[in-house]
Amino acid sequence: MTDDVLLSARHLSVRFGGVLAVNDVSFDVRRGEVFTLIGPNGAGKTTVFNLISRIYQPTSGEIIYRGAQGEIELTRQPAHKIAALGIARTFQNIELFEHASVLRNLLIGHHTHRESGFWGELLFTPATRAAERRARERVEKVIDFLDLQRYRDLMVSGLPYGVRKVVELARALCAEPQLILLDEPSSGLNVEETDDMAFWIHDIVRDLGITVLMVEHDMGLVSRVSDRVVALNHGEVLAAGTPAEVQGSAAVAEAYLGSADDVASLRRTA
Repeated sequence: MTDDVLLSARHLSVRFGGVLAVNDVSFDVRRGEVFTLIGPNGAGKTTVFNLISRIYQPTSGEIIYRGAQGEIELTRQPAHKIAALGIARTFQNIELFEHASVLRNLLIGHHTHRESGFWGELLFTPATRAAERRARERVEKVIDFLDLQRYRDLMVSGLPYGVRKVVELARALCAEPQLILLDEPSSGLNVEETDDMAFWIHDIVRDLGITVLMVEHDMGLVSRVSDRVVALNHGEVLAAGTPAEVQGSAAVAEAYLGSADDVASLRRTA
């Protein structure tokens, strides 16, 4: 079973002053799956992402990542090492270089694989030129994969919101991750754009062999793309299982809709 697990969170807790934001959360993410964290606002979902990507340090617990470099305890790694280990991420609020082109943003996403040193860059040696060609080839493949050809030379600042979301996904893919963290990938998207996102998430796993760990509110998207789901509330695990199992949980329904009496009333009037 361990060979099949790419990431393990064990008894994660984090406290901010007097607030226990995450409390004893454990889960395993298997290779080649879409694993989704759901829950109402303030449930601790993005805090878990921030623990994995090393923005936050847990108060207790551990995160084991079994990537190409072997088994690594992530809580002992600095944040700037995470992408090089094979973990990439998107954010709820799009984080792009607004006054740079799409192509430039994607090349920046590939910087963790830079092969040349200071003098090679300064003198632009043959080895540096070859590395630059390889980087551009990788970026062009991602542009083709996500149908971004028409935007490649445009400034990000002039693009529609939905396109920017895809560009941010593209930049994460340019880091050549084994695990990608998608934080609210459908946030702000219309129905057609959400359909495209579902299609791409499937292809990221199937065609690129990348494992997906996702935070998402759109339960339609969760049901369409997720293999397994963990529901959080007040920083604790409420339920875990398939999307249907978790959505059928009374505890999950209560967390989203109110008290058990409220849920029963909604069902009677539905």
